[in-house]
Amino acid sequence: MPIETAFALAGFAFVMSASPGPGNFLLLASGVNFGFGRSLPLIFGISLGFLAMVVMVGLGLGQLLKDHPVPGEIIRIACGIYVVWLAVKIGRSRSLGPDGEQKIGHPFTFVQAAMLQLVNPKAWTVAIIVTGSYVDPQRPVASLAVLVGLFALVNIPSISLWAISGKALRSTLEQGHRIVVFNIAMALLLVGSMAPVILSAAQ
Repeated sequence: MPIETAFALAGFAFVMSASPGPGNFLLLASGVNFGFGRSLPLIFGISLGFLAMVVMVGLGLGQLLKDHPVPGEIIRIACGIYVVWLAVKIGRSRSLGPDGEQKIGHPFTFVQAAMLQLVNPKAWTVAIIVTGSYVDPQRPVASLAVLVGLFALVNIPSISLWAISGKALRSTLEQGHRIVVFNIAMALLLVGSMAPVILSAAQ
């Protein structure tokens, strides 16, 4: 990959990874409620789940979804339902508990986080755009491998910033009922991030 193309891809990867979306809102909430260390399975699950999606799209899944729109519509509906369910779960969280002992359930596992990407509309959109823009038709496998490696180098640190930010907010939100307000706000942001998908599916 030419160096200028690599820089362009790295910039695209950073913007897409660090920008708000369902996964990053979950990372922020997880950082607040569970701390950074217990959010690591969520971080790696989101990243590797997305990169697996990029590989699948790059190897032909993206074209398949274009040729057969019904599975894509099913995915979009599943996106809406699943993220709304997550939002309800987060919005009902009420306390971090004394001495940092969580009373709101358990952090995401690696597998749960990876599966989340299958119903993340932002992840699908980015996977289709990045493979369509940066995979060389003359060398699809080699260029896809470089793309995935470079995206991983940028993606993992970028999304980690959301969990780190949540951890930084933890001591402030432990006071009073601030965590309740925060979790409700995160739930609303999650639903808001899915609004285009939900409205599209309802039409």
